[in-house]
Amino acid sequence: MSVARIGEFRAADGQGDALAAFLASIRTIILDAEGAISCEVLRDQADPNRFLVIERWQTAEAHQASVKNIPPDLFKQAMALFAATPKGSYFDSVA
Repeated sequence: MSVARIGEFRAADGQGDALAAFLASIRTIILDAEGAISCEVLRDQADPNRFLVIERWQTAEAHQASVKNIPPDLFKQAMALFAATPKGSYFDSVA
């Protein structure tokens, strides 16, 4: 059974488009990781500074290991785009 990882990101004022571009750029890195099944980046229609990243993984451990695939410099640059610390949780399917 797979696991879903849902991450929530909030862009700093004026950084919504830059955060959208960053999240889109790491989608390929995520999908190339061992254990990745799918990844979707969503932007809130009512709040363009709010994003969700919905990922499907074979296991939560596969997701945790994949974080090492994001170059540290790239992630450091992205930190300046966030208005708040990103949030994320793992979910199991119930139906």
